[in-house]
Amino acid sequence: MALTLYVDPVRWRAHQDSVTRQFPGMVPVVRGNGFGFGHEVLAEESRRLEADVIAVGTTYEAARMKDVYSGKVLVLSPYWRGEEAPALPGRVIRSVACVESLRGLRGARVVVEVMSSMRSPGVGERDLHLLRSGVEDVSLEGFAIHLPLNRAGGLDAVGEVIACVERLRAADLPVHTMFVSHLEAAELDAVQERFPHTRFRARIETRLWLGDLEATQFRATVLEVRRVVKGERFGNRQGRAPSDGCLVVVAGGTAHGVGLEAPKDLHGVVPRAKNAARLGLATTNHLLSPFVWAGRRRWFAEPPHLQVSVLFVPHDVPEPETGGELVARLGHTVTRPDRVVDCPSQSWPTTPERTLETV
Repeated sequence: MALTLYVDPVRWRAHQDSVTRQFPGMVPVVRGNGFGFGHEVLAEESRRLEADVIAVGTTYEAARMKDVYSGKVLVLSPYWRGEEAPALPGRVIRSVACVESLRGLRGARVVVEVMSSMRSPGVGERDLHLLRSGVEDVSLEGFAIHLPLNRAGGLDAVGEVIACVERLRAADLPVHTMFVSHLEAAELDAVQERFPHTRFRARIETRLWLGDLEATQFRATVLEVRRVVKGERFGNRQGRAPSDGCLVVVAGGTAHGVGLEAPKDLHGVVPRAKNAARLGLATTNHLLSPFVWAGRRRWFAEPPHLQVSVLFVPHDVPEPETGGELVARLGHTVTRPDRVVDCPSQSWPTTPERTLETV
C-alpha cells in the first residue's frame, strides 16, 4: 500500500548537472515538502552537486536540515525582531528585509534582500544608506534580489539587477556577492560580465528539481476493486453509483496532498471556460481525480479520504487489478508520497495512461 514517486536517477541527475553547468555557484532551494522528494533526498543531491550553500523557506526547515546537511543554510523568510525561532547553528544565514531587522542580528550571518519590481519584502532605495552602520555589526554574506517570473510589460531583468548593484555601490555598501532569483543563464552571464568583482549566485528550485518531469512519475497502489450496480449506495456519505461499474480504492489521500490544488492565474478565454466548467461540475459533486486508468483520469466516487481515494470506473472499462498501480498526475509541491523509489524509466510499466500523459 503506497503512493510512490518513481525517479529515473540517471535522467534526473543529468538534468541537475546541466543546470549546474549553466549556473556556476548555484544555490539549490530545498523548501516546503522538498518538491515531493523530501528534504533528506534533496540535501543529498545538493552535496553531490558540491553546493556549499542551500536555501530553505523557514527557520523550522533550517532546524531540520542542520542534521542532514553540513554546509551553510540560507533562510529565505526574512527575520523580524522579536520572532520565535528554534535554536540554529552559526552556519545558518538569515535574510533581512528592513534596516530595523538588521540591527537585531548583531554577529550573525546575514543576506540583505533589496526591493525589486516584485514588491516583496526588501530594503527600498531610500533606506540603502541606513544599512552602512548595520552591516558592520554582522557577517554580511551578500545582498539578494528576487525578480518576478512574469516579464509582463517588457521587464528588463538584466537592467533591474544592474540598477540595483549600482544603487548599492552608490550607497558605499560592499557588494561582493549578489544572490539572484529568476534570471536566465544568459542574463546571469551578462550581469557577471558587467560587474566582474561581484559574485552572482542564482537561487534555483523548480528548474533544478522539476525541470525534467519525464524523469519522475507518481503511481498509486490499487488496494481493492469492488463491483457496484447503478443506484447502489456506498461509502462514508452513502452516495449512489451513477451506473454499473466498480469502485477502485487506491493509495493516496488528503494526507498525501491528493485533492489539494494551488490557485491558478488564468489568462485567455479557453482556460477560463475550462475552469468554469470544472467548477460547475464540482457543484454537482462531480470531481475529477488525478488518477489515470485506461487512458483517462477517473472521477472520484466520493471526496478523498485521509490516506486512500475511491474512484468510480464504469462497466465498459476494464477493471484494474488489485496490487497494480495507477499513474497519478499530482503536483510535486503539494504531494507527500509514502516513498521515493529509484527506478530507470525504461522499467516503468508500459501502459496506455503513460502514453497519454506524455503526449
